[in-house]
Amino acid sequence: MALLPAFGSASASASASDSNVHLRASVSNSRVPSVTRHAKQIVIGLSNQTMASTFPVGLAKGAQQEARKYGVKLIVLDSKGDVQKQGSDMQDLVAQKVNGILIVPNSPGPAKAMVNAAVAKGIPVASVHGTVGTGPTAVSYPKLAFTMNENANTVGHLEANLAEKALPSGGQVAIVTGAAGFLENTTWTAGFKSDLAAKGDFKIVATQPGDWTPEGGQAACQGILSANPSVALIYTLSDDMATGCAKAVAAAGSHAKVLGNGGSASGIAGIKDGQIYGDICFKPVTEGAAAFDDLYKEITGKQVAPHKVLTYNIPTITKANVGQCVPQW
Repeated sequence: MALLPAFGSASASASASDSNVHLRASVSNSRVPSVTRHAKQIVIGLSNQTMASTFPVGLAKGAQQEARKYGVKLIVLDSKGDVQKQGSDMQDLVAQKVNGILIVPNSPGPAKAMVNAAVAKGIPVASVHGTVGTGPTAVSYPKLAFTMNENANTVGHLEANLAEKALPSGGQVAIVTGAAGFLENTTWTAGFKSDLAAKGDFKIVATQPGDWTPEGGQAACQGILSANPSVALIYTLSDDMATGCAKAVAAAGSHAKVLGNGGSASGIAGIKDGQIYGDICFKPVTEGAAAFDDLYKEITGKQVAPHKVLTYNIPTITKANVGQCVPQW
């Protein structure tokens, strides 16, 4: 199973920024609320991965902003990270004959069957922050209107660029991945490994899982530094793990530089206080808004479905340009 990282708890950084946005989500069950609308009213469903983590909440916030702008009814359903519940949510959206669906998939394989069922009923579906099907991540599943994500194949290359800036003369490097089974453990590290290997003066000496959490990142980095005290840089696949890793680096008296990933409030704060060297700025609100906008335009005949992977700019961030990343989650 290849699940997608949800990037942290929604109870912290998301709560303040979401206070003026009403996100409609199922609470006690997976049934879609009854939809009553005039003939011309458009209803779009958002089958979200979870509403308990800041990144998916940001996606929903962006979609809700666009829905209000266009006067569209948006139904946000919380699958709570459960593949079976997401399948039930998708079935209910189809039964309600919504005009379109955005899906933040929990797992690529099962999501394929969900998309097929909706498209068979004439409902266009687009994927956000995730892959549908088991094909290449750079290619959108053919039955989708489009896939909107952070361009996963470039993340590793961008992190390698940060590593080269942090260590101009090279050195020993370690990687902290997410929990086992996540596709990002491969897609977000492939470019990193190949680029550093091409440089010739970098050596990856350890890879440990950090489970996407600060505690996991701290434990992973403690183990890495204990076994490899000469490590000069640690690339963590999420900001949560980076903040935990930074604590381990400080406790060990190490000078290893830490790279995060995501551009979250915790990651940007870590850059400002010097605990994290660099980051990549993801923008979930922007991503959710862009996905909603493109699906709306297809539904209303203003554009033809592109049937490809759509991305947005994800700049690398260090202390020198930290003001360029305003955290959205």
